[in-house]
Amino acid sequence: MIKTILIDDEPLARSIVREYLQSFKEIEIVAECNDGFDGIKAIQQHQPELIFLDIQMPKINGFEMLEIAEPLPDVIFTTAFDEFAMKAFEANAIDYLLKPFSKERFDKAMTKWLVNRNSNSSQKSLEKIVEKFNYQPEEKNRIVVKNGANIKIIPVADVLYLEAFDDYVKIYTTDGMQLKKKTLSFYEQTLDEQKFLRVHRSYIIQLTQLTKVEPYDNNNHIAMLKNGTKIPVSRSGYLKLKEVLGI
Repeated sequence: MIKTILIDDEPLARSIVREYLQSFKEIEIVAECNDGFDGIKAIQQHQPELIFLDIQMPKINGFEMLEIAEPLPDVIFTTAFDEFAMKAFEANAIDYLLKPFSKERFDKAMTKWLVNRNSNSSQKSLEKIVEKFNYQPEEKNRIVVKNGANIKIIPVADVLYLEAFDDYVKIYTTDGMQLKKKTLSFYEQTLDEQKFLRVHRSYIIQLTQLTKVEPYDNNNHIAMLKNGTKIPVSRSGYLKLKEVLGI
């Protein structure tokens, strides 16, 4: 049997997927979840091959959930927000069902997934989609991280600075450091540009944490933060700092 989980805060939406899945005898629904927190726990417990996932949900959205879910299953998105219905979904192994969807459309999505389930194309597509399309309003206000079995929501106001670290980003707050599997470019585009500035290819700082900028050599500077941290500032970063600070 192929295990699947339904993750949607609307009971009616889950019941429709449940009904449509009756035609696919090889699929077993092992859990139903109302939000992303429960979804992450259910994925860890049952390790399904496939999940049906809403994007807009309480607590954390579907994309935020996928960023920290382990192991990462294949996904068929089910949502009413058509602004996320991008052509990229149809071009990849990942499918997207816009509510309300018909049994015919559902069957098409399932057939597409069953054909692609034994390849790694869907996983690669999913990672690209999560990285590319996770620009939702809440992303400007919070960062969701997973530390062991715990899920933590960090208000961006608590972030001191961010540092690139291989395929991850180190997020520094007064409570310590958290790792997030993202790129620094993502946060450069997502965070409020009036509050956060990329001063170096490896660093983004919160401007309210800046106390002074000192010369380091002919082309570079050092930014001093309130907590005493010294952040390297490139020549281009220094020019951006001068513009933002009006100096």
